[in-house]
Amino acid sequence: MHKKKIEVWEYAQQILEALPHGVLLNTKAETLNSMVIGWGSLGIEWSKPIFTVYVREHRYSRQQLDQNGEFTISIPMGAQDPQITKICGTCSGRDMNKIDKAGLTPVESNKISVPGMAQYPLTLECRVLQKETQDLSTLDASCQRHYPKDVDGYHTGANQDAHVAYIAEIVDAYVIIE
Repeated sequence: MHKKKIEVWEYAQQILEALPHGVLLNTKAETLNSMVIGWGSLGIEWSKPIFTVYVREHRYSRQQLDQNGEFTISIPMGAQDPQITKICGTCSGRDMNKIDKAGLTPVESNKISVPGMAQYPLTLECRVLQKETQDLSTLDASCQRHYPKDVDGYHTGANQDAHVAYIAEIVDAYVIIE
């Protein structure tokens, strides 16, 4: 496998169109983990290209991000694989090795410690610059439905937990080519 370096902005539309359908947030501390995310932001802050991920407080991925402030975003170059989406979107890395179960192939990163995934080849390598827990008391009423008070924070779907925003510099971007 090799990597074709890209300019993030040339792929911005593709990244943002894939996001609501599910892309992979890859994290690594004691183990490697992939989680499907559908919320994120691509932009510029502090004169740097950034990607912001939003991770609920009780997620295993949050624990890993707090230990190792690096992550990769893996974006499909076509349709999402439903098996990868099911495993990485509904199971916890606390309970299983989702990489093996989903049949993902890690590909070593260029500048950080967290690999990308060959199956979702458009890759952003990111290093956290800031993290901030959302204050749900300031949230517009139209968004409250995403935080039902009667659903435990360990539930894999919408639950009562706030999100932690991890604002990260995109330190490298490429497409993995088999």
